[in-house]
Amino acid sequence: MRQLDNEKEIIAHCQNGETAFFGALYDRYVRTIYSFIYYKTFHKETAEDLTSETFFKALNHIKAVDPNRSFQSWLYKIAQNCVIDHFRRERKTENVDDVWDIADNTNLEIDANVSLQISALRKELGQLSHLQRDIIIMRVWQELSYREIAEIVGKSEASCKMNYSRAVKHLKKVVPITIGITD
Repeated sequence: MRQLDNEKEIIAHCQNGETAFFGALYDRYVRTIYSFIYYKTFHKETAEDLTSETFFKALNHIKAVDPNRSFQSWLYKIAQNCVIDHFRRERKTENVDDVWDIADNTNLEIDANVSLQISALRKELGQLSHLQRDIIIMRVWQELSYREIAEIVGKSEASCKMNYSRAVKHLKKVVPITIGITD
């Protein structure tokens, strides 16, 4: 097998079934893809696994590469999707009753960004009134209707809606991206 430097030629050979040429693409991009994934996962072994998965998927779908588009951006998109899929598979669910027991030293290997958002959200939820905090928890995490919430807290539906709206407005102002909280 001869050595090729032109990326389009390498891809064309791969698309024609000469997958041995794929090694050149792997060598060219493995470090950057690994770094990209590592800084999204902050876990060496996970980054290694997802890098392998990225290149495996790229090889299996090499025929889908448009020669007029950037191979690198196509490869990054595969890597991004692998990371997203990983976090979906690894997503840990918290019991609503335990929401106040979330440890301050959350596992950054799971998702540093979400951990920071949860920490900020937790802090700000603690600043809300007891009523607003309960309404947020019941509405967002327990998915209760305003009528059900009103019955539980002994307030009118209108009062619950107003408290929820004010609390969400406050949270959106002080927490850059709130997780799962909508108007």
